[in-house]
Amino acid sequence: MFVGHGLLAFALVALGAERLGWDRAVVVRVAVLAGLFATLPDVDVVYGVVGLLGQPTGSVEAFWAAGNKVHRGLTHALPVGLATAGAVGLLARRDGWSLAGLLALCGLVVTATAVSGVLAGVVATVFVAGAVALTGLGWRFELSPRVVAGTALVGLLTHPFGDLFTGSPPAFLSPFDVVLVAERVTLSADPTLHLLAAFGVELAVVWLALAAACRVTGRRVTDQVGRRAALGAVYGPVALVVPAPTLDVSYQFVYSVLAVGAAGFAPTSVRPARPLGSLTRAQAPRMVATALATVSVAAGTYTLVYLLV
Repeated sequence: MFVGHGLLAFALVALGAERLGWDRAVVVRVAVLAGLFATLPDVDVVYGVVGLLGQPTGSVEAFWAAGNKVHRGLTHALPVGLATAGAVGLLARRDGWSLAGLLALCGLVVTATAVSGVLAGVVATVFVAGAVALTGLGWRFELSPRVVAGTALVGLLTHPFGDLFTGSPPAFLSPFDVVLVAERVTLSADPTLHLLAAFGVELAVVWLALAAACRVTGRRVTDQVGRRAALGAVYGPVALVVPAPTLDVSYQFVYSVLAVGAAGFAPTSVRPARPLGSLTRAQAPRMVATALATVSVAAGTYTLVYLLV
C-alpha cells in the first residue's frame, strides 16, 4: 500500500477541490501535496535500513525485522496526525505563529522520545523533518496555511486505514494505551485470495486516482486505455506453475504481475521528428492507463485460474 496511500489522498483532494470549482492548477497542487503527506507516515521504515545494512546478505527479512519494531506506530497514530496537521497549519503562516508551529513539531519529537524511547525519537525526527519540508513545498505552491493544513490532515488521517488489510493494524490511538483495531481485516479465509483481494483494493485506489487526474485535466479514462492491455491475460497460467502467494511470500507475484504492466509503457508510435520529451508527455496518460489496465487484466486472469484449479 505504499503507493496507494498517496494516490488515495490525491484522488480525494483532487475530486473535492475540483467539485468546489477551484482553478485546475491549484487543484493539481493541493492534490499532489495531500498525496505526499499521505506517504509521510511510512518514513518509520527508515529504521529498517539499519537492520538491512547490518546483515551481510541484505535480505528482505532483515529489513522488515528491524523496520517492524516501529512500523505503524507513532507516525500512523490519529492523535499524532491531528497534532501534526495543526502544527503544519501554524508553520505555513510565515509569521509569528510559525515559530509556535515549529515548536509544536519539536515537542512531538521530545514527547516521542520520552514516552517510547530513543528509537521512536529518531523516527519522529525524520517524520517532523518531512512535515517541515512539505510545508515548504506548500509555500512554493503558494497555498494558504488553511489549505496546507487541510492537505496534511487528509493525507495523515487516511493513511493508517489503508494498512488494515496487510500486516499488523496500526496503533491508531498511540501514544494512548487503547487498541482501536486488534487484528487486520481479513478479506478471505484463503491466504492467497486475501492477498489477491488486497491487491485488488490497491488497484482500485490507483484507478480512482487516474480517474481523478483525468477529470481534472478534461480527459476520459476509457479513451486512454489501449488494446495492448489485453496482453495481461497471458499472465493467468502463471498460477499453474508458481507457488501460491500469501502476505508472507508475496514478492514474486507482485513484482512479476507489475512487470507485465511494462507492456503498456511502450509508446505506440515514434516520430523521429518530435523530441522524445514531448512524445512522452503527450502519450504519458495513455501509457499509464494502458499499463494499469494490463496489470488489472493480469491479476484478474491469475485469480480466475487460481479459483479454477
